[in-house]
Amino acid sequence: MIVAIDGPAGSGKGTVTEIISKKLNLTNISTGDAYRCVALFAIENNVNENETEKIIKLLDEIQIEFKKEQDKDVVFLNGKNVDKRIRQKDVTNIVSKVSAIKEVRFKLNELFRKISENKNVIMEGRDIGTCVFPNADVKIYLDASLEERAKRRVKQNEELGIDIPYEEVLESIRKRDEQDKTKEVGALIQADDAIYIDSSNLSIEEVSDKIIQIIENK
Repeated sequence: MIVAIDGPAGSGKGTVTEIISKKLNLTNISTGDAYRCVALFAIENNVNENETEKIIKLLDEIQIEFKKEQDKDVVFLNGKNVDKRIRQKDVTNIVSKVSAIKEVRFKLNELFRKISENKNVIMEGRDIGTCVFPNADVKIYLDASLEERAKRRVKQNEELGIDIPYEEVLESIRKRDEQDKTKEVGALIQADDAIYIDSSNLSIEEVSDKIIQIIENK
């Protein structure tokens, strides 16, 4: 079974997906973390987000893995745990532009499909139900108000020891939304057959239970 959860930054996709993967024993693949790995690798190699050709060349040197450590889903870049590093401001500032590069999307989509072979998978991102797995068994479009998403991202950053003011996070998410919705490939749009859920006034548990019910009914 393939479960696709799409939605904008801060809508709760990552947290909800992690909860559901544990409860239903599904393989959890975070596409957003994979794109953040590419952005981080570019930074580490002194390549900026506008140097498209250089970023494309770096793809051959990147190995991304998803593992569990102490019952938590963790992402590794070339053998190194980068789960916290990819949340830092410098990565966040360029990841949308890096992920808009067609060659990056094609390369990572191949990775996602390969990882998912012969597994029951839950995957979250921006274009899972439209591009990566258009034939997914269950498609969810998870949304929330801009303000609520900014509050959640600030809280998430605080838990990771990252200090970025609310107004800065709000503006960053606003810009991210604009970039994500206007990408040439992999734009953030709701699939025609996706079920829309507004999580603005729902707890993480309520959202998770609602999606689990949808999956079990399927």
